[in-house]
Amino acid sequence: MAAVAGLVSRLVNLYAAESFSSEEADILRRYFTNLDQPVFALVNLPEVVKGALFARYSRSMSSLRRLFLDEFVDDLDISGDVTIDATVGLRRAEALYDRVFFDYGDDSVAQLGGVHLACEQASNVLTKVLEWGRLMAYLEQSTRYIAYDQRLGGRYRYYRDYEVLNSPLGTRYVGDIDRMFETYAQLMPVMQEFFRENTPKMTGDSDFAYRQAIKARALDSIRGLLPAASLSNVGIYGTGQSYEALLVRMRSMHLPEAQAYAEMMLTELRKVIPSFLKRVDLPDRGELTSNYQADNRAAMDETAAAIFGDAIGGPVADDSVELVDYDPDGETKMIAAMLYPHTSLAERTIESRVAAMTTDERLAVVRAYCGARQNRRHRPGRALERVYYRFDVLSDYGAFRDLQRHRMLTIDWQPLSPRHGYVRPAAVDAAEQEQAFDEVMARSARLYEAIHAEFSDQACYAVSLAYRIRYSMQINARAAMHMLELRTTPQGHPAYRRVCQKMHTLIAEQAGHLAVAEMMSFVDHTADAGLGRLDAERRVARLRSVQSHPAEATSSQNPPSSIISE
Repeated sequence: MAAVAGLVSRLVNLYAAESFSSEEADILRRYFTNLDQPVFALVNLPEVVKGALFARYSRSMSSLRRLFLDEFVDDLDISGDVTIDATVGLRRAEALYDRVFFDYGDDSVAQLGGVHLACEQASNVLTKVLEWGRLMAYLEQSTRYIAYDQRLGGRYRYYRDYEVLNSPLGTRYVGDIDRMFETYAQLMPVMQEFFRENTPKMTGDSDFAYRQAIKARALDSIRGLLPAASLSNVGIYGTGQSYEALLVRMRSMHLPEAQAYAEMMLTELRKVIPSFLKRVDLPDRGELTSNYQADNRAAMDETAAAIFGDAIGGPVADDSVELVDYDPDGETKMIAAMLYPHTSLAERTIESRVAAMTTDERLAVVRAYCGARQNRRHRPGRALERVYYRFDVLSDYGAFRDLQRHRMLTIDWQPLSPRHGYVRPAAVDAAEQEQAFDEVMARSARLYEAIHAEFSDQACYAVSLAYRIRYSMQINARAAMHMLELRTTPQGHPAYRRVCQKMHTLIAEQAGHLAVAEMMSFVDHTADAGLGRLDAERRVARLRSVQSHPAEATSSQNPPSSIISE
């Protein structure tokens, strides 16, 4: 692994380093495992503070350490932590964990220790790697709230791959992506003015809510200009077992950024939960598993090439969502599962009875099980997990990156490239900015082709988020209810709203699962119009008003929890 260690030392110099005053550094050392790396763990803080930090993190341009200093430290009593220095690593007695976990291999012990880890300045390619695991929690910086016209360390915020930079393509890579960011910066005020002209402020809307809604729609309309190299900050909370699985997988990948980042993560995590991660780089344990995964991936690349040769999907005229697999008897099995825990009968007996029911009798069971749902957070039980759907989706990368974060499903995706064409938002056409948008897409495709010839793994950095990617999603009805109702709300991005609306239609019409579709009563099929985010901003504004003037709040107002969670 000496080569990886050397790569890490070179890559660290590519990240923008923060500077802190001596007083700030004295405070930060107590709570963060380093002050100069893009990966660091949070320690010695209350869990609620770490959670609140990550929640604020996703909508802030600031780094986590700067955010902590600016918005959190004044509210904490840190006087008792003066002697703590988290940057040197935590020295704890770990004999018990060593004996139980390492010597005897009891993996369940590694589920008992968790870490909040900040992963900053990660490309949008790497964020999908970081968010692969089901049993972890993530918050990612949003392209809806963060404008990418601002620079970091004097440079536009995108990943600069060491190998590409030090090749004859290095100058072109920087020049082309800088121009893509420049177009994004030029179009941002243009699109904000477009939305202001076409969606005037309504009486009663606060200036803040209206501005936020305008900004969100403007950033939504041009986020496709950003390349996959664009940087993001990701907050992760996971157990030792989850981190071990993630690191072993990252170390198996050919992407240099993934390998180097894995080493930085391992270094910081070992300062907090060292026993849980001893196996990651042992030759006969973690390395053996990483090699196994890498060998299998290479073998499948060769096998697929032998079967399909040079056949690739070409440009298409539109996005597509296909329901490629489902169980025709799924609703019968689901209704049997609904009844099962309320009887003492065998499942086959219950299924036979359900199969003989009339449609009205079945619907009566479903409606009783579903109950009177008052909002989308009221979700029925696990009987809905008896039904599954598999979708083949072709959408722009921006929509994919939002849907990929839903972890209670099985998702796989194909390499990102320009081969499937791109999606130009209707708002860009209406604002007469088609030429500027198309020029960025053409530049992105040319740069991809140039890089791919020599660095196939890194070529995806050049691909704009407006380009389409193909991915499959297999999901049960309960997880689908959560995802489709959440991702079709009017404040959602139009790209993933269309995908989820189509999924709901296919469940009802192609699968014929009308009862399942009916239970998903908060799926919103309204067309995209106006400032979809404005209603959510209005609710936040009402919450601020209630908090500022609690005596004026009445019982008819929504409780704070229903406002915040939107």
